Amino acid sequence: MNALGLVSMRLCAGLMGRRSAVNLPFLRFSSGMTLSQIDEEVAKLLQLKAQLGGDEGKHVFVLKTAKGTRDYNPKQMAIREKVFNIIVSSFKRHGAETIDTPVFELKETLTGKYGEDSKLIYDLKDQGGELLSLRYDLTVPFARYLAMNKITNIKRYHIAKVYRRDNPAMTRGRYREFYQCDFDIAGQYDAMIPDAECLKIVYEILHELDLGDFRIKVNDRRILDGMFAVCGVPDEKFRTICSTVDKLDKMAWEDVKKEMVNEKGLPEDVADQIGQYVSMQGGQDLAERLLQDPKLSQNKQACAGLTDMKLLFSYLQLFQVTDKVVFDLSLARGLDYYTGVIYEAILSQTIPAPVSTPTEQNGADEGGVSVGSVAGGGRYDGLVGMFDPKGRKVPCVGVSIGIERIFSIMEQKAEMSSEKVRTTETQVLVASAQKNLLEERLKLTNELWNAGIKAEVLYKKNPKLLSQLQHCEETGIPLVAILGEQELKDGVVKLRNVASREEVDVPRTDLVDEIKKRTL
Repeated sequence: MNALGLVSMRLCAGLMGRRSAVNLPFLRFSSGMTLSQIDEEVAKLLQLKAQLGGDEGKHVFVLKTAKGTRDYNPKQMAIREKVFNIIVSSFKRHGAETIDTPVFELKETLTGKYGEDSKLIYDLKDQGGELLSLRYDLTVPFARYLAMNKITNIKRYHIAKVYRRDNPAMTRGRYREFYQCDFDIAGQYDAMIPDAECLKIVYEILHELDLGDFRIKVNDRRILDGMFAVCGVPDEKFRTICSTVDKLDKMAWEDVKKEMVNEKGLPEDVADQIGQYVSMQGGQDLAERLLQDPKLSQNKQACAGLTDMKLLFSYLQLFQVTDKVVFDLSLARGLDYYTGVIYEAILSQTIPAPVSTPTEQNGADEGGVSVGSVAGGGRYDGLVGMFDPKGRKVPCVGVSIGIERIFSIMEQKAEMSSEKVRTTETQVLVASAQKNLLEERLKLTNELWNAGIKAEVLYKKNPKLLSQLQHCEETGIPLVAILGEQELKDGVVKLRNVASREEVDVPRTDLVDEIKKRTL
């Protein structure tokens, strides 16, 4: 059989597979058919296909979220809301106001601000002549906002989603779409006072979230640059070597050194000198000791950074947070815009990996994992000036809380705890003990809503009392307001405590106050 005949046979088989009930007696194929006969049979097939409807419009797809993203069920959202409330309360306690910026920016706004991480920026297709990118963080949009609106002083927080084309590690809370919670202080102030407050905020939040033991590592870009200079790193390689040093929290020194020498072209003796410095940790005493260092003491930048580090620790002592803060010369933070103090909060615990769900299998790690950094930030005095037409600088310092990693821990703690997580805030369910009381239930529910009470009613005309009580137990509703014929006659409502099963008759006029008293 020639190729056209084979195609015809396949098309016929396809049709028969689609509609097994269809009878095709008029289709006859044989090896001795002429080309015109084959064409005739193919025409019949095509006509039949048109009658049956082709495969156009049929789209087989897998129901899953995109790689590096996830859905959140009501229980997870309840935990997340609790975390957000703790963080926002701390920001507000320190006098911050909030702003919002677009989820995408002009591509040129983001270009050249993130060092080697710039490759992780999501670029969008050309939209009406504008080249756009999804925001990588909230700091650069904030700097653009300050420059565009000519703002020189503000203490602000911003909670919003950002996007990175990273390799996701779902169990560690690393995603391609995730929230950042930023707090920043912009303005010309005396040295290290705003910086110390940012560290105090990190301390407060991590302490209140009760995530376990943590450390806040601090360093200064000027100390790093001075260290690179006295070790013999060429000026043009400062930033790229800084990005390599930043990997010390994930890689052993030998691997970091190998990257410096083999990939970045640094002489081995220079890398060894850097290795001696980045192994140092301490507090105010280390800053004092390094000010006496034969090499660093000769570098103006390093001396300025070390002097400010001493001052920072003196303020941190007043804020009573030095028990968790360590001066660590290995801390680099790879973003290009930092100019002074930098810091990062590290959790020391390991969390078990959850059982994978279809949503979470996109890039999930296996086994127990170390969460690592949960907050980071620093001083970026030059970033706003990059956007200002006249290059006017607005000194800024801030911190970003890694909400997704924190949420991973909180979710694991909830899974391991016997305590039930409530997903609603309903204070009372309006129930009935007899039939034909739907209207009375709806009236009472409306009264409670109008008084600001969070109330529910089951969407059935005559629900069984047991079903209504079970609903309360399953959802954690603490109270039930029960109506019956006798209660309606007496002008009372039977108020039941779901946990203790205690019942008391409450005058209808006093019900709102009684519910508020019992659910505060």
